[in-house]
Amino acid sequence: MMGEQEAVILEVRPVSIHGLAYVDLTLGFTDRTTDHSRLGPEAVPEDLQQGERVLATKVANIVISVRRPPGGD
Repeated sequence: MMGEQEAVILEVRPVSIHGLAYVDLTLGFTDRTTDHSRLGPEAVPEDLQQGERVLATKVANIVISVRRPPGGD
C-alpha cells in the first residue's frame, strides 16, 4: 500500500556513512505516532528544518520520502 501522510519534522540530522550522505528524520504524525527514518538526500528537501510540516510518502508503512506541501510553510 502506498500513500502520503501529513507530518511535522521533530528532528533532522545529517549523517555520513562511509562518505555517503544521508538524513536521519524523526517525524510526528497527526495520529500522535512517530517514525524514525534514514533517507538519501534525493528523498528529502534541501534545508529541511525542525518544526516544518511535510508530506511523507509511505510504502508498506515505511517512509520513503518527504516533501514540502504545495504552498509550503
